[in-house]
Amino acid sequence: MKKIINNPSNFVDETIDGLIKSHPNIYSLASDNSRVITRAIKSSNKVGLVTGGGSGHLPVFTGYIGKGLLDSCAIGSVFASPSVEQIASAIRNANNGNGVLCLLGNYGGDVMNFEMACEIVKDEGIETKTVIVTDDIASAKPEEKEKRRGIAGMIFVFKVAGALAETGASLQDVCEIALETNSKIRTLGVALSPCILPEAGKPTFEINDDEIEIGMGIHGEPGISREKLKSANDLTDDICNRILADFDLSDQEIGLMINSLGATPLEELYIVSRRVVENFNKKKIKIFKNYVGRYATSMEMAGMSVTVLKLNKNIKENLLAPSYCPFWTN
Repeated sequence: MKKIINNPSNFVDETIDGLIKSHPNIYSLASDNSRVITRAIKSSNKVGLVTGGGSGHLPVFTGYIGKGLLDSCAIGSVFASPSVEQIASAIRNANNGNGVLCLLGNYGGDVMNFEMACEIVKDEGIETKTVIVTDDIASAKPEEKEKRRGIAGMIFVFKVAGALAETGASLQDVCEIALETNSKIRTLGVALSPCILPEAGKPTFEINDDEIEIGMGIHGEPGISREKLKSANDLTDDICNRILADFDLSDQEIGLMINSLGATPLEELYIVSRRVVENFNKKKIKIFKNYVGRYATSMEMAGMSVTVLKLNKNIKENLLAPSYCPFWTN
């Protein structure tokens, strides 16, 4: 294992400390919990937005705290859910008296611990609602969309709901736009190599040098097929075809995200983006905005994902609304 780290057991806490020290105008450590990050300047008179999940996915989850985005985040160990108390702390720190919306990926530990934390803060008088993101088309069939995992599409939900919350909208309204945004997102990724968890010191899975896995999850969950390595165009065509088979984009305007899972460089992402744009242009699908970069990762895993967000007037306005954090600017 070759990593630029100190003691593996300190990996998460040193990452959090470095994030805050590098961007003290954006992030702050909660006074009551060392695994909760909040905005450096607490917002007021708005619905609070909270997320949480395991470390190892930066910029998800902690990176998207900021104006027009999230208010706080509970962060667990690498690929592990934050605890109930950490999540409860994040909710308390995000609460401005107008309720708190919890936005999270569809992972068993995260869902269970958020449910328990929401029950705890309910007894303290904090109203919460929860939206579970389910954009990964590889993880369940269309008729069982509620079982799908949440991956890079989460960022679009953070952005759209966060923008509306910043206007002073009600908890119900912010929850509804988050639900609507989630229903309009599809993502599919491909893994080329595993990653290594600092404390484990070994790869999360094995894959041959001449193989790829379509639809592998961001924690190494099995995908839908393991295939021989193919050209960028052939791979991108396959991903586009699978998304289009799952999602009617006829005469639609979309937001697009080409995301690195960690190790894949921008040059390769732009080769993929080029082909996605060509494919969608042929089908008269209008790409309103295209985001290319590292938005949701799996440590140093090589691979990428393609996310499509179907737009309407409200979603588009909130996607473009002002926001700021080190990993997303509008």
